[in-house]
Amino acid sequence: MNSFIYQGMPSRVVFGAGSIEHLEREIDLLGAKRAIVLSTPQQREQAEALAERLGVRVTGVFAKAVMHVPMETAREAREYAERVGADCAVAIGGGSTTGLGKAIALTSSLPILAVPTTYAGSEMTPIYGLTEAGLKKTGRDIRVLPKTVIYDPALTVSLPASLSVTSGINAIAHAAEGLYAQDANPVISLMAEEGIRALAQGIGKVVEQPGDLDARSDCLYGAWLCGAVLGNVGMALHHKLCHTLGGTFNLPHAETHTIVLPHALAYNRDAAPQAMKRIARALGTTDAARGAFDLARDNGAPTALKDIGFKESDIDIALDIALKNPYWNPRPLERAPLRALLEAAFEGRAPT
Repeated sequence: MNSFIYQGMPSRVVFGAGSIEHLEREIDLLGAKRAIVLSTPQQREQAEALAERLGVRVTGVFAKAVMHVPMETAREAREYAERVGADCAVAIGGGSTTGLGKAIALTSSLPILAVPTTYAGSEMTPIYGLTEAGLKKTGRDIRVLPKTVIYDPALTVSLPASLSVTSGINAIAHAAEGLYAQDANPVISLMAEEGIRALAQGIGKVVEQPGDLDARSDCLYGAWLCGAVLGNVGMALHHKLCHTLGGTFNLPHAETHTIVLPHALAYNRDAAPQAMKRIARALGTTDAARGAFDLARDNGAPTALKDIGFKESDIDIALDIALKNPYWNPRPLERAPLRALLEAAFEGRAPT
């Protein structure tokens, strides 16, 4: 066995249908008495219901989370938390809301309690992202890792099947890159393969029966594992491309990951053969790249960047940004093959 380093992340997980009933207890365990509840504008009603339930433990609701965490929104949220004297934040929603909580914690060390309602997996990572002047910058800081995560599958039943698919494949991307990360290790690889397997099996069932609580549990379990993978190892080409496309062109986060993943896997296929075998096995197929593409296509997810607002004329702009400060990748980054990758993703062609 090769030498490796494994660093566990200090987070507490409460998992199971109905586990939201333990929210008050978990806030008390944090020693908090003045929480703010964070959400997107679309989930304001859910956030306010949570605040009403918590009563005197809540000092306000901030329902302005948006994709890619614009710096202006982060500043406003930080000022709000300070103004109302918050001593913790409850983030209910997906990656956008969790990301906003992280932006607050980055400068205040305010503890975050995450209640995921999608399969993004961001709640299990110390990774934050902020977008300013059209550029999304990411970093790692243990201060932004949520202290507690409540995974209640019942809260994801209302997530539309279409968003469930893209959110789930977004999480799969975290684990896929974890299998060929520069600092991969056997423990994380086990979690990665199991996470991909759970999501791949759960996604199809959710599309057929959106109210299937067992399928929702499989997806949330997979998202937890895939998020933990991303929180422990580095990122590669796939995430660099998606951060570029999302931050610069404001493309929808989960859909972008869904479309790019098969092509990023195809790009790295020969450079990481063992990782590809494990990804393919978890997807129940013989080829990792084609398996990821089929999972999206067969479950009604978008497969072309042109269908989510990206313009062909912007391909070279995206390449310039992605190549300027590249992440480590098992295969060297070359402009011509990367352009071919983005062209295939733009058109929605199956990976080759």
